[in-house]
Amino acid sequence: MSFTHQTLPQRVVFAAGESPAAVAAEVEALGGSKAMLIASDREKELADPIAKEIPVVLRHEEVVMHVPVEVAGRALRAASDAGADILVSVGGGSTTGLAKAVALTTGLPIVAVPTTYAGSEATNVWGLTEGETKTTGVDDRVLPASVVYDAALLTTLPGELTVASGLNALAHCVDSMWGPRADPIDRALAQEGIRALATGLPAVAGDPSGLTGIEQTLYGAYLAAVAFASAGSGMHHKICHVLGGMFNLPHAQTHAVVLPYVLAFNAPHAPEAEARVARAFGTDTANAGLAALRRTLDAPRALRDLGMPEAGIAKALEPITKAIPADNPTPVTDENLTALLKAAWAGTPID
Repeated sequence: MSFTHQTLPQRVVFAAGESPAAVAAEVEALGGSKAMLIASDREKELADPIAKEIPVVLRHEEVVMHVPVEVAGRALRAASDAGADILVSVGGGSTTGLAKAVALTTGLPIVAVPTTYAGSEATNVWGLTEGETKTTGVDDRVLPASVVYDAALLTTLPGELTVASGLNALAHCVDSMWGPRADPIDRALAQEGIRALATGLPAVAGDPSGLTGIEQTLYGAYLAAVAFASAGSGMHHKICHVLGGMFNLPHAQTHAVVLPYVLAFNAPHAPEAEARVARAFGTDTANAGLAALRRTLDAPRALRDLGMPEAGIAKALEPITKAIPADNPTPVTDENLTALLKAAWAGTPID
């Protein structure tokens, strides 16, 4: 073996039903006395009990998908005007992403409280969208100092969002098998993440309020994000970031649609990774395992259903090609990438 692996420093707390006290303890440990609580109006009921236990100086509710630069700018000014010394985010990937945008400039510590399976809370990756272009980067300032996972906060997550968000987490695992910095530790974490997600997601689908299934899925989503933060963004995420920013597509659903096509595209040229994914699913092949899970979950099927125009395939081709890492397992050409995008747009079944 010859590789270098970097583990990111972060406290992780699993506290089912106890997030207010757990968040308060993390804020105190970080020395926070003026918290900016970021939570959209949709998350108000989940954030209110937490707000009562921490020293809130400002509640910020403007959360927008893909974190437009103008939205981030307003949040940054609000944090500065309020004199905030710590950020607490309660919500999904967009909420965490907004906190990261503020931290990117201010360096303020973040306590993240996820209410989906997005995984952004465990990475040092930030993303901002300007016009039709989504830019991502890596900076340790945006890595949340603490994450509080409270399964009770996800008992009311709508079923469709649970499925899409969980498959987004699964995509982190798959990309971690062949990301630009992927190493054996990343692959081991990703394999266990797939196993946990493949166990937890059907349980949550069958019993949306069951804490056991939610915790197993949160555990898988966390492992997925840790692996992804180390391995780096691979072909799948590059495709989804371009399409999401260009056509304002829903983040998690886009990942859920594109994932099986990228897995089928790369698996033939990544036999070790393919075997790991198959073992995690407990199936003969990786494609078969993912297909079975998607059938169980009734996963989103086509980009056209999410609002992407067919003409967008040609428009997105060049920026996607430029973004995909050069060491992607399967060499990328205009022809095979176009075929992949057409299949994902139409929801064509994979053989």
